[in-house]
Amino acid sequence: MADTILIVPCFNEAARLTPEVFLEGLALEPRLALHFVDDGSTDSTAEVLEAIRSRNPERVFVTSCGRNRGKSEAVRRGVLAALEQGPTLVGYWDADLATPLPEVSRFIARFDAREHVQVVLGSRVRLLGHQIKRKASRHIFGRGFATVVSTMLSLHVYDTQCGSKLFRVGPELAAAFGEPFMSRWVFDVELLVRLMGAWEAAGVEAADVIEELPLLSWKDVAGSKVSMFDAVKAIGEVAAIGQRYRRVLAARRAHLSYD
Repeated sequence: MADTILIVPCFNEAARLTPEVFLEGLALEPRLALHFVDDGSTDSTAEVLEAIRSRNPERVFVTSCGRNRGKSEAVRRGVLAALEQGPTLVGYWDADLATPLPEVSRFIARFDAREHVQVVLGSRVRLLGHQIKRKASRHIFGRGFATVVSTMLSLHVYDTQCGSKLFRVGPELAAAFGEPFMSRWVFDVELLVRLMGAWEAAGVEAADVIEELPLLSWKDVAGSKVSMFDAVKAIGEVAAIGQRYRRVLAARRAHLSYD
């Protein structure tokens, strides 16, 4: 039985969705189910998603937002719907499959091997033997962005923005997705802050329960809806997140300083 549900947010993805690839991914990992969220697409995305669902209705689910609400809200609604099905693990994955679906099994294995781990983040690290194909401009910006985020969170995280993440289901996770995110693009950072606040209250150190998993394969896919201008705006969103959750972040810095 599938105990791992991946949310796949979609907005006008008809040209990039390949049903066979998603279905092959399900065949390779029997513990996996997919929950697509159509975020108000105006092309034929809905029809493509229905075609995928109809071929494996027990492990493919589709939700429609009705109108475009942004990736953060699409993911949030998908996660809340998935939690009602009682999975052990839930996460989200980009529809363009820049991270190939076979990587999911490596994420699941990490949770199986380490019961204390609550979050596994995909990380686009260029290592020998790994096929990470990323535009130089995005890589350079990504390293600068990661430095800013790591400093704000007081957490040495290499890659917050990779579109492949998996979480162990628990009350902290449900609460973290309970309210809409203020950020449209860097909600991943806001989500981590929310989780860190809950862990801090329970006396759990974030660095002990979050792990980054270097991906074996990742590639830039044509048709990305995130422009460099959006990437620059993301810095402003990080600043806004830091302001809104300043008490949580201040408490974390004080805790680390005390230790």
